[in-house]
Amino acid sequence: MSQQLGRDGRPDVNDNSLTVLVVGATGSIGRLVVAESLARGYATRALVRDAARARQLPAGAEPVVGDLTRVDTLGGAVDGIDAVIFTHGAPDGGKEAMEAVDYGAVRNILAALNERPSRIALMTSIGITNRTGRFNSATEALDWKRRAERLVRASGRPYTIVRPGWFDYNKPDEHQIVLTQGDKPRTESPSDGAIARQQIAQVLVDSITSDAADHKTFDLVAERGPAPTDLTPLFAALEADPADALDGVQDPTNMPVEAEPQRVRDDLTEVRQV
Repeated sequence: MSQQLGRDGRPDVNDNSLTVLVVGATGSIGRLVVAESLARGYATRALVRDAARARQLPAGAEPVVGDLTRVDTLGGAVDGIDAVIFTHGAPDGGKEAMEAVDYGAVRNILAALNERPSRIALMTSIGITNRTGRFNSATEALDWKRRAERLVRASGRPYTIVRPGWFDYNKPDEHQIVLTQGDKPRTESPSDGAIARQQIAQVLVDSITSDAADHKTFDLVAERGPAPTDLTPLFAALEADPADALDGVQDPTNMPVEAEPQRVRDDLTEVRQV
């Protein structure tokens, strides 16, 4: 098992007392994260848009209703939590939806947390710095996910940012987890790397109690071989993001802050002041 952390990011041997909020809890990754969190013995709170969606949750989860696009509805979701795991995503490829959900959800949860201490695990995407590819050109999804990453780094909280490869495109014998940095993939196809949804969930949940994963950003894929029994050595081998940096370590510098929309720069200023 990884070394355990308390609310302030320091080791805590009594991690079974953790309360974890899962954002995107009814999605294909979110449901697995909820189940994995419950299996670890954590009190697991699942954010849902309406009470009817709670029927999709694993038994034992605590549903809490809130709208990710409205910060005033999120106070109950974040009250008393020790960690947030973000697995959310906009339901369609529209640019406005990407800003409102992929980015806005992170901004609004951080605003709702205010000064409450909480560890963050954020799932984004492999290839996130590929600004000129077909997918990002059509949707701006990767740009908005990258801006969400920047908010998390600027917040000053302990965090892990996970950029998974293509979901479940791995072959049956490909379970050896590989973590890389610098966001090199560029083909926009499964050849960039694939990973099982279940392993994504395991990595996200493991990261919230691992000091070796703190302030780390990485791509997550699987290669031929067995699944690891301990992620600590993999986390420990990674470089931490530089102090006060907005982008992940080794990321290309192709998204200058001074060229960002004013509202995005204002959000960065606000989250740094909390």
